Amino acid sequence: MPKAVLNDVVLASSDRCQQVEGNYYFPPDALNSDYFTPSTTHTHCPWKGQASYYTVTVNGTEIKDAAWYYPATTTERAKVIEGYVAFYKTKVKIEA
Repeated sequence: MPKAVLNDVVLASSDRCQQVEGNYYFPPDALNSDYFTPSTTHTHCPWKGQASYYTVTVNGTEIKDAAWYYPATTTERAKVIEGYVAFYKTKVKIEA
């Protein structure tokens, strides 16, 4: 079961992840919300839509924009990850 881990703390874990472009997208109910704070950062993907970000904080370590999600995807192809959360693999360890 895929897990997102930072400083030995599991941020998310689920057997319902979706893989897109080499990233695991975790369903929103798989996140341990204690570690996530909404960010003001937004980016745009031509086929997924506007991404929103989370800053992740664990045991005093804060990583700005470590995770992202698409609240409302813009294409049918991307619907499978709508609302799901992915992590920058350089910032958060993904164990699959």
